[in-house]
Amino acid sequence: MTPTAILESALYADDLDAAEDFYVRVMGLTRIAKVPGRHVFFRCGTGVLLVFDPAATQHPPAPGAKLPVPPHGTRGPGHLCFAAQADEIDRWKAHLTAHGVAVEADFEWPPKDGESTGGRSIYFRDPAGNSLEFAEPRIWSS
Repeated sequence: MTPTAILESALYADDLDAAEDFYVRVMGLTRIAKVPGRHVFFRCGTGVLLVFDPAATQHPPAPGAKLPVPPHGTRGPGHLCFAAQADEIDRWKAHLTAHGVAVEADFEWPPKDGESTGGRSIYFRDPAGNSLEFAEPRIWSS
C-alpha cells in the first residue's frame, strides 16, 4: 500500500498569536480551528497546516480524553514548502517583501538525472523561525 497524498503538515511555534497573524495576514490562509495556548489550524488548498505550541503537545492526553492524540512535536524551526507556479513566485516575493518578510534565498534548482527537471524556489521564515519555501512543483518531477 502507498499513501496517495499528505493531508496535513505540522509546524511548531511558541507564540501562536504571532503565527496566526502571519499565516492569515501575510500568507492569506483561512483559520479553520483554534484552541488558545495549544494550536491553530489553517486550510491550504486541499490540505491543512497545523501549528502547535510544542509545550502543549508534549504531554499525553488525560485518561478518557475525547481526542486521545498521542504526544508529538519538536523544538526549533521546521520546514514547509508551498507549491507555486513560476509566474506566482515573483508575486509572492514582492508580497512578502511588502509585508516586511525577508527572502533568504531565491534560486533555480539544477536538473538532476531522473530526480527533477529544475525549477525555482524562494525561502523565508515565519515568526517562529520555521523555514518556509515557495517552489515550482516540477522540482520533484522526474
